Amino acid sequence: MDTIPDTSSYMTAGFIVTFVTMGIYVLSLYIRNQNLKRDVDTLESLQAEKPKSKK
Repeated sequence: MDTIPDTSSYMTAGFIVTFVTMGIYVLSLYIRNQNLKRDVDTLESLQAEKPKSKK
């Protein structure tokens, strides 16, 4: 009978690549959320400074 090849190193490498990719994605979402909050604050401050026009 043939022996089963040891592919545990490939499995470990696959898990590492997967978790690193997910970590980068979560970090990207966090940074995008921070930028979105900053943009909302900027828009709110611009809206507050804008004089109301009378018609």
